[in-house]
Amino acid sequence: MNTKRLSSTLEEALSKQMNVELYQSHTYLAYGIWASDNGYAGISNFLFRHSQEEREHAIKFMQYILNRGGKPTVTALASAPGDPQNLTDCFNKVFQHEVENTEKIYRLVELAFDEKDWATWNFLQWFVKEQIEEETLAMDLIDKLKIAGGDKASDESLFTLDKTLGETPDDADLARDATSENP
Repeated sequence: MNTKRLSSTLEEALSKQMNVELYQSHTYLAYGIWASDNGYAGISNFLFRHSQEEREHAIKFMQYILNRGGKPTVTALASAPGDPQNLTDCFNKVFQHEVENTEKIYRLVELAFDEKDWATWNFLQWFVKEQIEEETLAMDLIDKLKIAGGDKASDESLFTLDKTLGETPDDADLARDATSENP
């Protein structure tokens, strides 16, 4: 008996998004390394934690595909993008990555709607809400840097921003805590 509850099209699309989330994790890891290399320990820590959160998103996709009788496909990741030129460039790139990811999530929602796969449509609503939070977080980073003085910020302002972001609470779920009920 075939127990697969996903179309091949949705299975492939969800697998692709799982890999997009892994690439996002990869990107934030690279940006965190850049920040650390430039002396921004707090911003680096913030980006490393965000890398972990993106990995958790990939795990959610993986678990969902498995729970629906499909088999996720892990593909090779592209190289992380080059280093940002400065903090403004870094935060702008973070925002751009999130906007692009939102568009990909919306296409998945549309696909699930078109196929009348209400379980998948419902599953994706968590990601729609999450992307609102992700874009807001990225916009807040840009705003905080502007308030600090942008590219012309004083060392004291950058120190304070770095410290603040390093102390930002970590809301990401850890992979080791994931279950089939709470991927």
